[in-house]
Amino acid sequence: MTIDDQALAGLDPFDLYDAEAARLGRFFAGPGEQARDRPSRADGWSVRDVLAHLAGEELYNHACLDDDLAGMSDLLAREGVAGLDDFNDWCVRERRGVPYADVLAEWREKNGETRRRMRERGADAMLPTLAGPYPVGAQTFHYASELATHADDVGVPVSPQEAAGRTAWRVQVGRFALGERDAGVTVEPGGERVRVVADGAEAVLSASDFVEATVGRLPAGHPLDDGIVSALRCLA
Repeated sequence: MTIDDQALAGLDPFDLYDAEAARLGRFFAGPGEQARDRPSRADGWSVRDVLAHLAGEELYNHACLDDDLAGMSDLLAREGVAGLDDFNDWCVRERRGVPYADVLAEWREKNGETRRRMRERGADAMLPTLAGPYPVGAQTFHYASELATHADDVGVPVSPQEAAGRTAWRVQVGRFALGERDAGVTVEPGGERVRVVADGAEAVLSASDFVEATVGRLPAGHPLDDGIVSALRCLA
């Protein structure tokens, strides 16, 4: 696979990843104790828990970069961790007794290393992943989307000057991810609207709702057809 898909035209995955990391870093440095413990949009997690999740998932990112997925799997087996959901919960549990500042320092250091090493490898290099060898650039788009999703989960502010461009690149990455999955979804962006056809159903969404659908964050009771909701979820 290459990442020169038309859906990603004009995007630099490394710049997007750096920008989302910087946005989160500023935010996580700011909240007081009470704000850190408020619920996030990620079900069952506080702001503090989201930070712990991000710090913990760097274990996977580094295992890919180090070509040591077997070592990571052995560690998780010893810890009794099985499956993605269990891994996510374990990352949070392991850090609940750790001072917030230490978790923030861990995430900053490890994520900074991930971003540096991914950029050094270059977009066309191949990276070992649990899904098999995969282009570094494409993986970086996934990492950038992950940070953006969790930034929204904890309420990181986005300036009006950045918002439209940020939504636009996330629409592009969502289209790319749907194509990767061969989900049978037709996506036709048009400015602030996105036309979607899936399983015989059709809908026109706002660009922001399309992004929310791809990351599984549409609010309960959203009127979008259930089949389309299911078909669009590709980045969460």
